[in-house]
Amino acid sequence: MPKPLRIGIVAGEASGDILGSGLIRALKKKYPDLSVEGVGGELMIAEGCRSLYPMERLSVMGLIEVLGRLPELLRLRKKLVQHFIQTPPDVFIGVDAPDFTLKMEGALKERGIPTVHYVSPSVWAWKQKRIYKIKQTTDLLLSLFPFEAQHYAPTQQRIAFVGHPLADSIPRSVDVDAAREKFAVKEGETIIALLPGSRGSEVKYLAEPFLQTAQWLNERLDRVRFIIPAANSHRHDQLHQLIADKYAELNIQLVIKHSRDVMAISDAILIASGTATLEATILKKPMVVAYKMAGLTYALYSKMVSSRFISLPNLLAEEELVPEILQQEVRPEILGPALLKALQDKAYRTYLEKRFTQIHHQLHQNADEKAADAIVGLLRERGVL
Repeated sequence: MPKPLRIGIVAGEASGDILGSGLIRALKKKYPDLSVEGVGGELMIAEGCRSLYPMERLSVMGLIEVLGRLPELLRLRKKLVQHFIQTPPDVFIGVDAPDFTLKMEGALKERGIPTVHYVSPSVWAWKQKRIYKIKQTTDLLLSLFPFEAQHYAPTQQRIAFVGHPLADSIPRSVDVDAAREKFAVKEGETIIALLPGSRGSEVKYLAEPFLQTAQWLNERLDRVRFIIPAANSHRHDQLHQLIADKYAELNIQLVIKHSRDVMAISDAILIASGTATLEATILKKPMVVAYKMAGLTYALYSKMVSSRFISLPNLLAEEELVPEILQQEVRPEILGPALLKALQDKAYRTYLEKRFTQIHHQLHQNADEKAADAIVGLLRERGVL
């Protein structure tokens, strides 16, 4: 019988919770007595992770926005490192959140604990020299996308391309007919999904221009309905107040969660840059990608970013499949025409579906199992198993 395995794991936000829960589930198939503790969300906790702190305490985005939370984040990281040094796991896994987890990995690796980082930081976009820090702190890097390994060649980083769990799960998890029935989609009705992000700061900057764009489209399209899937009750309340105050005349349906179903029934999507764009890609949906942040944060980021694209569909395709609209350009007279093209240009829609299908096949790798296998391989080499 395999020996009981004990892992430490820290995820910093919802996308990491999805990855972490799938990984825990795959490891439990190999090691039923698996013991897991660290920081995780609802999904990881449901798989048996003992979360030492609420995951929400780690969820913060942007250079300027982090500064206000920095003392708390540093204290939290120090406590977690001390905990894992006092009770060493067989392996420590940092799930994304590199600014928080890589430092932890380095401290624990120095104590002889094998370390894994799940999700390559965006070294292909900015701060390329991070590959040297990652080599120092991380024994194994699990990458979601096939183009990432080449960027680590200078350090000979141990890296495993595992694919993306979304590419494995989405075809099985979406019943489009049932979703259309649930949302009472009528024949000939145009559905446009609005996804202004899951973080409060994203909704703060994107909700208003997204709703202004809905207003713009409403004046030009017949029988159009807009559906906004709020990420949680906080985002729902934030959006509900804005709609009630200024956009009550629009045919807008606001729901909590169900973003995948909403995207599946949509004809086009206006969406914040992030993991949700990958879901939209796998669902083969035309989209317009937008992002806006604090002016100073953007000024700092824009000087560091070297990548040609910011959205996952364009990065994976290595071409501009979907519009990327940023900062001051995020306004209805730019977003609206881009969405009209996504809705009405049949040749463009056909080409998108072909390229999105290719990306889906490329990422469909049974990621949870491949990630678990790569970790087990590392631990066997180290004599842990």
